[in-house]
Amino acid sequence: MNKKLIAQLVLVFLITQLVGLYVAGFFVQEDIHATIVSEDPNDPLNSIALFAYILAFTAGLLAAMFFLKKRAGYFLKAFELLAVFATSWIVASVFVGDLIGIAFAILLTASRIVLSENLLLRNAASIIAIIGAGALLGVSLGVVPVIVFVILLSAYDFIAVFKTKHMVTLAKAMTKKNLAFTIALPTKEHKFELGTGDLVVPLVFASAVLQEASVNAAFLVLAGSLIGLLITINYSSKHIGKALPALPLQGALMIALFAVAKIAGF
Repeated sequence: MNKKLIAQLVLVFLITQLVGLYVAGFFVQEDIHATIVSEDPNDPLNSIALFAYILAFTAGLLAAMFFLKKRAGYFLKAFELLAVFATSWIVASVFVGDLIGIAFAILLTASRIVLSENLLLRNAASIIAIIGAGALLGVSLGVVPVIVFVILLSAYDFIAVFKTKHMVTLAKAMTKKNLAFTIALPTKEHKFELGTGDLVVPLVFASAVLQEASVNAAFLVLAGSLIGLLITINYSSKHIGKALPALPLQGALMIALFAVAKIAGF
């Protein structure tokens, strides 16, 4: 087991999930949420619509790469900057208020233009994006819709990596451009790339559980996610170059441990 790789993974996981849960708790307290399709957060249509949005967006990215060729990089960069600005504003506003929050968002977004090749800055932007997106989506969905969403996304992740392999193509394009859609975990042997989805989805699940159940149940869900990630990344470190989706195992363990939490009365 690569200790440096595991240490980086655990550190990134703890930062994104713990800060993310704090932000989610703030959203719950202030009654802040987003409407996806239905005003009812427990409507499964919300999870189906969110999944459809992801499919449509992915198709758009692939189409841009196919038709725009070299110019597709500008399209990807524009989306990255929009995502970084929106999520960093959301997160910063929780801690320092809207005015300073928007100033921080502008500064971070500008830094992604000026210092676009900086790996540490890319990781920081990715972490903030994960926190903002995961917390907001989590408090906007009920637990049942989130479970439906996790199952759909896990199945898609498996197909996109092992069958169509288009997720591998997208990941390579994004890491080549040093975009904030993955988190780099460098070691002496290899630079591993962790998809932001592998951290956003657990935070969405845990935030929904935090809102409907308890913080203990949310932590149990996150424990399942971390175990799944550790198993996946450990396997990847022994099979360098082989793409492996983390979400299917993560999803199964999160759902299983949430069931345990419900049975235990957490």
